[in-house]
Amino acid sequence: MNGPGTGRPAGRREALGFRRTALAGAVLATALGGGAILVACGAGGTDTTATASGGGAARLSVADSYIPLPPAGGMAAGYLTVRNDGTGGDQLVKVSSPAAESVTMHRSTASTMEQVDRLDVPAHGALQLARGGTHLMIMGWQKAPALGDELELDLTFAKAGTISVKVPVKELTYRPGQQ
Repeated sequence: MNGPGTGRPAGRREALGFRRTALAGAVLATALGGGAILVACGAGGTDTTATASGGGAARLSVADSYIPLPPAGGMAAGYLTVRNDGTGGDQLVKVSSPAAESVTMHRSTASTMEQVDRLDVPAHGALQLARGGTHLMIMGWQKAPALGDELELDLTFAKAGTISVKVPVKELTYRPGQQ
């Protein structure tokens, strides 16, 4: 059976339409993937973006990172926000630094502070590490920190892998968005 005015059988015309649709989909997927790579590689300053691949994946970025200047020879707290613009959740499972002996994750309540093994990063949400709540404890600095220094932190996620960020040391009273 021929399609009207084509001189081709109807089945062949449908196959050509399918191929065009598949080709258009492949071009779109390539363009979107390239955009994700540009986002992952183009972040500057102290905030970093990383994109996980695959459907239903977390798309994580780190913002508002800082470490208040600790007392001489003391341990320091670290604060940051991990945003997830993806459709899948993830978990922060480890934090380390080449310039500190240990970095641990903690949760504070009104009367206690407890170490935790993992922290959830919900889909279309954020994990906020902030004063008085969930935070990082940084111990065993290789060099005493000074204002303006940056400490590399490697944030390891269950699904998205590791994101490295440079976290600035700020004055003790620093609050993001208020300076």
